[in-house]
Amino acid sequence: MKTIKNIEFNKIPLSEGIMMVSQNVRVDFPLMQVQAQLDSLVETAKAVIDLQADNESKINQLLCLFYQQWRFGGADGIYALSDMLWLDKVLASKRGTPVSLGSIFLYIAEKLDIAIEPAVFPTQLLLLAQKNDGSQWFINPVNGETLSWHTLNLWLKGTVDPYSDLDDDQLDVAENSVIIRKLFDTLKASLMEEKKMELALRVCETLLALDPEDPYEIRDRGLILAHLDCNHVALNDLNYFIEHCPEDPVSEMIKIQIYSLDNLPVVLH
Repeated sequence: MKTIKNIEFNKIPLSEGIMMVSQNVRVDFPLMQVQAQLDSLVETAKAVIDLQADNESKINQLLCLFYQQWRFGGADGIYALSDMLWLDKVLASKRGTPVSLGSIFLYIAEKLDIAIEPAVFPTQLLLLAQKNDGSQWFINPVNGETLSWHTLNLWLKGTVDPYSDLDDDQLDVAENSVIIRKLFDTLKASLMEEKKMELALRVCETLLALDPEDPYEIRDRGLILAHLDCNHVALNDLNYFIEHCPEDPVSEMIKIQIYSLDNLPVVLH
């Protein structure tokens, strides 16, 4: 596994950071092919967007190109969530999640000197820009639609807390490192749900390379190892979580898992 702990994710494009971590997880991840596809999109955008226009106009032109002409968007029907997160698969299907679609959109915007930023809203990634009148512009990276403050407030109440109210702190520009961590946390969970445990374990180990003492990541590694019947190693990870997060509500469930593993024979691989 390549060393990624020294990569300064906040100094490179978001999509580049995602690709580097993806390559660390998947030995078959076609980084050069994906980069070439992204650069091809940039060249096409340069040819059709009026780069002398004001920033708001350029964003509107890119939104039209990305979502209407190229037809990028969210998935519908039955699909594997992990396929909506790997950038090579998103570029092939043109279907993705807010963070995967947003990272592609942001890469093109950056290459065209279009001012637009990512923000990790409690429910999903948003794109933030400023309109000509100075007001904030919130864009949904799934479909390119403008989101009102009222809509965002309803999202917050519906998914986080019905008594919460939106404030400016929840719409701050997010660092790439935070977005990448959230993307791969989601990818890990989706791979576990899809029973792709070996790949989920590689995601876990990659995230631990970035933060080796994260008890929640160590807990997840333990749960994955338990599923893979590596019980003796799983016990170490799960006990580490209990020791470091004794007040966490999940701790009681983990203790039950530990008890069941303790009574199983060691499986040698």
